[in-house]
Amino acid sequence: MIGTIVNTVAIALGGLIGLLIKRGVPKHVEDAVMSSLGIGILIVALNGVLSSMITVLPSGKLRDRGGLLLIISLAVGTLIGELLKIDDRLNLLGRMIENKLKVDGFAKGFISSSLIFCVGAMSIIGPLNDGLRGDSSVLFIKSALDGTTALILASTLGVGVLFSAIPVLLYQGTIAMLAGVLTKAVSDDLLSMICMVGYAIVLCIGLNFIGSSKIKTANIIPALLVPVVYNMLMMLKTL
Repeated sequence: MIGTIVNTVAIALGGLIGLLIKRGVPKHVEDAVMSSLGIGILIVALNGVLSSMITVLPSGKLRDRGGLLLIISLAVGTLIGELLKIDDRLNLLGRMIENKLKVDGFAKGFISSSLIFCVGAMSIIGPLNDGLRGDSSVLFIKSALDGTTALILASTLGVGVLFSAIPVLLYQGTIAMLAGVLTKAVSDDLLSMICMVGYAIVLCIGLNFIGSSKIKTANIIPALLVPVVYNMLMMLKTL
């Protein structure tokens, strides 16, 4: 658990420094940073999707895998999210906290940064290594990356980024505690599929940041479960 705790503290500390910087940042500079950050997130997310989808065969040829699953996952996940109104409920919760803390933009900062910090291979592999072997090296690297990202995000999105440390603690902490069970259930292929869908969601966040669209990213979160269900069905089929 030490790696997850360090990761949580790094996000909180980075977010706190970002909030201090935010006070002196003019609006036009804030908008420019948001757009640049969105472009960076788009590139990283696209790289994550492609690296999960494309494998290099021993012959040197490229093989595409999971493209259809990605489309189905996003479609089914979004349908479930829209029916459950996940984004609306999270935004309502965010507005309640905004009113309580008397701050603006809490929901956007909280939802966007939580997804960025919790999606990706490192957020799964790191806690698994931490829980099974006591090896926190992956999470220490993630802490440095997340702390820096939290600083930049908080300087533009505000206090919501600071609170995103809580879902990171709960998510990665749970994986670390259940590592013994999860390591048997999560194969490399399943991890790759989950990350592929996760990075696609992060790509949507990047699009929102540059202002080219307004995608309700929280409604796509159930898409992360579709590869898990698909993997379970394939396992049952082989029995």
